Amino acid sequence: MNVLPRLLALPAGVLAAALACAATPAVPHLDLDVTLDTQSRRLGVIAEFAAPGEFRFSLHESLTVTAATVSGRPVTLVPARHGGNRREWRVSAPPGAALRIEYSGTLPALDRALGHRGVLGAMPPMADAEGSFLHSGSGWYPRPAALFSYRVSLSLPAAQRGLVAGRLAAEEVPRDASIPYRATFEFTQPADGIDLMTGPYTVREKLVPQRDAPPLRLRTYFYRSLDPLAEAYLEDTRRYIELYSGQIGAYPFTGFSVVASPLPTGFGMPTLTYIGAQVLKLPFIRATSLGHEVLHNWWGNGVYPDYASGNWSEGLTTFMADYFYKERDSPAAASEMRLGWLRDFAAVPAGEHQALAAFRSRSHGAAAAVGYGKAAMVFFMLRDVIGEDAFSRGIRLFWERNKFKVASWDDLRAAFERAAGRPLKPFFDQWLQRAGGPVPAIAEAKVQSVDGNTKLALTLTQTTPPYALRVPVEIVTGNHMETRWVDLDRERQVITLDVDALPDGVRLDPDLRVWRVLDREQQPPILRQWVIARAPRLLIESSEPGAASAAQALAQRLFEVPPQAIDSEQIAQNHEPVLLIGLHHEVDAALARLGLPPRPAQLASRGSAQVWTVQNKMDSAPIAVVSVRDAASITALLRPLPHYGAQSYLVFDGSRALERGIWPAPGRLIPVTRAKAL
Repeated sequence: MNVLPRLLALPAGVLAAALACAATPAVPHLDLDVTLDTQSRRLGVIAEFAAPGEFRFSLHESLTVTAATVSGRPVTLVPARHGGNRREWRVSAPPGAALRIEYSGTLPALDRALGHRGVLGAMPPMADAEGSFLHSGSGWYPRPAALFSYRVSLSLPAAQRGLVAGRLAAEEVPRDASIPYRATFEFTQPADGIDLMTGPYTVREKLVPQRDAPPLRLRTYFYRSLDPLAEAYLEDTRRYIELYSGQIGAYPFTGFSVVASPLPTGFGMPTLTYIGAQVLKLPFIRATSLGHEVLHNWWGNGVYPDYASGNWSEGLTTFMADYFYKERDSPAAASEMRLGWLRDFAAVPAGEHQALAAFRSRSHGAAAAVGYGKAAMVFFMLRDVIGEDAFSRGIRLFWERNKFKVASWDDLRAAFERAAGRPLKPFFDQWLQRAGGPVPAIAEAKVQSVDGNTKLALTLTQTTPPYALRVPVEIVTGNHMETRWVDLDRERQVITLDVDALPDGVRLDPDLRVWRVLDREQQPPILRQWVIARAPRLLIESSEPGAASAAQALAQRLFEVPPQAIDSEQIAQNHEPVLLIGLHHEVDAALARLGLPPRPAQLASRGSAQVWTVQNKMDSAPIAVVSVRDAASITALLRPLPHYGAQSYLVFDGSRALERGIWPAPGRLIPVTRAKAL
């Protein structure tokens, strides 16, 4: 869920340089006095801070400076230039002089049509009585420096509530509708932006006692329809803070809020998370995404990633939150998540692979497969290498050394090296600096008798240049299975193992403990292959009025790259992923005409829409099918379908998924042959 939107406001190199100063207490301080009428969308702000000298700042084009003073003396500000949706302003002032800027304007209306990808882009500041979101990078305030502390005083209509990240210093809740709601927030640590959220919220609060510290203030800012969920969210927030305080170190802030958004957001800021109202209703959010967002207050908002050398925070948070919950459920659930990471990676075209050190943020699916999945797997493999105790010590040591500082992958490595008492540079270098992944395989397995002892000789191969791998091999003998770990650091290597009996077969890494390119037998087609395809194709098989336009809209929402329309005669010459959309009877006819497998039996006659990937021949174009009852059933898939990239098949009733799954892919058992006795 988490995209840390405030960290996208500056270019990565600029942000990294700025964060390098985070240990220095003398960061500029910004005071904002904000008045927002959410009905008229009128915003008025007074900004006060010490001038850094010649000062340039940009505001959204809807905002105009109305007055300014330098050390109490009026000055005139005029736009220096206008580009995109911003105006740049300039003022000359002696360094350290008190600068006061007043500005106002009517903000753009809330864009309810924004989808999940849209909110990851450059949004303007938007206002509405239903909910306002002034993104930190949208130009709604003058940024005094790359890093700064701040105090925000907020005035809203009586029925509205609002907040920014930070400590709630004061609050006035009106009893009279003619009196505005007021609140003041302080953020004393170095911050790189301010996000402002408002809405007609009902606020619920839980104060959690702490030893030798003021109580933690936990809050929900929910719409009335969500209010029955507030207590459960507050209690789960308390539980997550307690969990991670024990694993890492004391919670670094004074509170945490869960805020409902009218948009399909999933943002994390210090002290709060901003999540779409529809998403908050989903039962699994409290069990997964909420903990992920709470944990980001340590990783990302408590220790800042050095973006110049790669964003480690998403992978570490995914490993210690999402994966930890699966591991706590069962070994099978944990293995299934690792398989999901590897299948997501397998769906990335070879030309789109990037090194983990190059990951900055989740801009598209290929980046997410590396920055979240591969990074989490690196931490999983590291724990296998150094052991759980050393890994836990390394986590606590990393936090102690780097709280409210910028930290790099090298800083992580140093903490784990200290905890493990051994060098780890070769491990980190190969997994951070190399794009893609190894392709280890068992080329041959033979048993032979040597002086009365049974020896299993395994010929292992991998890609060039070779990785230094420690991989598990499962030896299957009847109903008995035994795992041995072997070291592989050459392109072709023969490893001999003593065994007690004649094995039937062997499997390489069946529990998926090593980041690698999966065998084809472990790669069932999943929708992610279509979502991130670089040159997708769209085949619409429908003559029903409205179906074609609905299919076009669905394809635009599903694919990251606009698809090229083709007809059925072009499929034979095409090798790019194809999305076939049509009504049930039209899809059945098209599948038969194209010589493709028929509709899967377990999906037939169920729901209003069925979606599946075709397990076709290796040299054929990958094909996914959306088969629907009518045009309205296509439209109902616009919001939900893009979120199911990890699935091979789904059944929908309207927008609700009735069933989902991945085609079976158990992997290959390599038979063991007998060699001549020596």
